[in-house]
Amino acid sequence: MFGDLMGMMGKLKETQAKVEETKKRLDTVLIDEKSNDGLLKITLTANREIKSIEVDDSLLEDKEQLEDYLILTLNKAIEKATNVHESEIAAVAKDGMPNIPGMDMFK
Repeated sequence: MFGDLMGMMGKLKETQAKVEETKKRLDTVLIDEKSNDGLLKITLTANREIKSIEVDDSLLEDKEQLEDYLILTLNKAIEKATNVHESEIAAVAKDGMPNIPGMDMFK
């Protein structure tokens, strides 16, 4: 029994280390998003850190329009990054989880 418990604890620590490695790797995965007309371009990491924002000069003339563009485009980019982030972390967690009866939520 204790051998099984120790094995599970080792597996969990190994999985935790893999999750941390995956999070670091996701800092290098870039997500690009742009507005429908291409006037605003945003790049962020899969860990949802903004790396760049490019604004066409024509958007600088209308503050409200620029704000709307930023909200819409940022939300689309964040959604994409979140999907990548969650699927990568879930894959690592699923592979590393020990077989515990009743704990099949990652499968």
